[in-house]
Amino acid sequence: MESRWSDAKAAEYVERYGAKWGEDLALRTYLGTLIGMEDRLVLHGGGNNSVKTSLTNILGERRAIIFVKASGANMAAIEPESYTALDLEYLKKLRALAELSDEEMRCEFQTHMCRARAAAPSIETLVHAFIPRKFIDHTHADAILALTNQPNGMDLVREALGSEVLVLDYIAPGFKLAQAAVQVFESRPQSRAMVWMRHGLISWGDTARESYEATIAVIQQAEEYAARRARHPLTVRVETPIGVAEKRYTEIAPVLRGLLALPNGDADQPYARSILRPLITREALHFVDSDRGREFALSPSITADHLIRTKALPLWMDRPEYDDPVKFKEQAASAIRDYAAAYDAYIGRHISRMPEGVTRLDSLPRVILLPGVGAVCAGKDAATAGIVRDIAAHTLAVKAQIAAMGEYSGMSESDLFAMEYRPLQHAKLGSDPELPLARHVALVTGAAGAIGSGICKGLLEQGCHVAATDLPGENLDSLARELAAAHGPRVLGIPLDVTDPASVAQAFAAVSSTWGGVDLVVVNAGVALVSSLEEMSLEAFRRLEKVNTEGTLLILGAAGRHFRTQGTGGDIVLISTKNVFAPGAMFGAYSATKTASHQLARIASLEFSAIGVRVNMVSPDAVFSSGARKSGLWAEVGPERMRSKGLSAEQLEEYYRNRNLLKARITARHVANAVLFFATRQTPTTGATIPVDGGLPDATPR
Repeated sequence: MESRWSDAKAAEYVERYGAKWGEDLALRTYLGTLIGMEDRLVLHGGGNNSVKTSLTNILGERRAIIFVKASGANMAAIEPESYTALDLEYLKKLRALAELSDEEMRCEFQTHMCRARAAAPSIETLVHAFIPRKFIDHTHADAILALTNQPNGMDLVREALGSEVLVLDYIAPGFKLAQAAVQVFESRPQSRAMVWMRHGLISWGDTARESYEATIAVIQQAEEYAARRARHPLTVRVETPIGVAEKRYTEIAPVLRGLLALPNGDADQPYARSILRPLITREALHFVDSDRGREFALSPSITADHLIRTKALPLWMDRPEYDDPVKFKEQAASAIRDYAAAYDAYIGRHISRMPEGVTRLDSLPRVILLPGVGAVCAGKDAATAGIVRDIAAHTLAVKAQIAAMGEYSGMSESDLFAMEYRPLQHAKLGSDPELPLARHVALVTGAAGAIGSGICKGLLEQGCHVAATDLPGENLDSLARELAAAHGPRVLGIPLDVTDPASVAQAFAAVSSTWGGVDLVVVNAGVALVSSLEEMSLEAFRRLEKVNTEGTLLILGAAGRHFRTQGTGGDIVLISTKNVFAPGAMFGAYSATKTASHQLARIASLEFSAIGVRVNMVSPDAVFSSGARKSGLWAEVGPERMRSKGLSAEQLEEYYRNRNLLKARITARHVANAVLFFATRQTPTTGATIPVDGGLPDATPR
């Protein structure tokens, strides 16, 4: 751990934020960013920090205040707005109280914030207020936790860090911790930091740089000490190559994802699914493949800050049968049932302490450790599962360090429950309602065109994770960049040739390895041809047949096999065409091959219903573009249509608009809305077709 402090960078922050927020908060923001960018110090909203300063109120009075990081704010991307200002002098008076409940403490914070709409401040706000140093930083540093989570941890900390660092035994965050921390501080006010057992480090200084460098210096000492004592590292019994682990995971991911789906009694949406993110690194494999990995894995969380994300314990699977899919599924199902029963028993032992208004978590694991694979991490969406994965990586690293030094000693079960079900902790998870497709994964073929890109956007806006697939090239790459800029980790761009069975299999595997599986397949890839029957070559017809018909067959087959493995049903939506019902002259190859595609989907609706899969069709008329993305079909068809009708490009679009009953311009958004109707299962429907054409009587499905 090395200092990254830069006077020049600090000056940039003062220049950027000083005029509006004051120099103190500008430097506090810089310091928060320095700490947040180092994942060995804090992870995803963990840790907290503060600065004491003053503000002028509306009456012109200069008042002492403290800026404290908002609860759950991510320091890696922190801005001044992420700090909450409170009345410092009032908070200091709270020290005189004998007791202060969480609810009372929260009320005191709310009534003494300087801005009514500010975010809730950290649970450890009173520590920052009571300790009389200007800048204070609290981290959950890996190196510190590696010392504190051992049976003789307090002695180790004192030996490693010396007399300038105070040590406090575990106390749950909040009022009692604040009282105890300031009492210890006052016993040696010249100290530079304090270690909280099984929790983390708190450092301070009269300047931002002093506080930061105290943090770094203490952690350097801890790292060096741990390295000197690492005499008995974990011994790897079987060295699993990364490639082997990745291949295994791709095969088992849909099985695990299906088993981790919670039945909810809703006939239309029968499961609450999870998104999976794997942790397959050399370090993770060394841990799970080691002689003592299981022993250390099945010990409590390294810090209470992680509990709401990961639960106290992971699930460990012994001797997974990767070469026998049936046996593996039986093993995994049994292991998950046992884990759920154990978690239910844990809740039962403490149910009388469950705070009012707190909803208990489901009984399923968030982290599954698999020898020969690594860790599988689950969350409600990709971002949440990613947080679990990052925490799992650091947890394994810290426990491996502890194993090399001695034994592990974590928090008591009573303390674990108290923090896992603490209302102030649950508030960090947020209470916003989930979007309809938040736990879903979609694979869209032909995504880079007008209709495909519109469908991708519509799905993403409803919370879906979307694998946009198309032929490799800039069209696909630019779409993936555009979508990822708006929707981040819920977007995946995958090159896919629907005519190649290997490419189709690789696309499904890529989605499984990224998010665990697929719930919705949108079959949209297609090509067109303008030619009379008399002039059409067999080669030209077969080109369309290969994409439109054989491509549909390959995607449907792969989707059916995937859904059967995953075991939680699913949806397929075929983007058909009005030409199935009302074919056009000079359009025989397209009409015939798309009709075959449509018929395959209808047959799929018959065959897949037994495994809970619904298959429906959307039948649009002419969609010329979606924003800047032009339709590939109309690039092929448009020139001939314009010549035959003597129309310009604009006039051609107007012609198609005027030929439908509603005189409607059909857009990619309209097609996306029809897909969403089926994807969100508004009605118990399969084998049906929604026309999206403004009303074309000849094209009405019949």
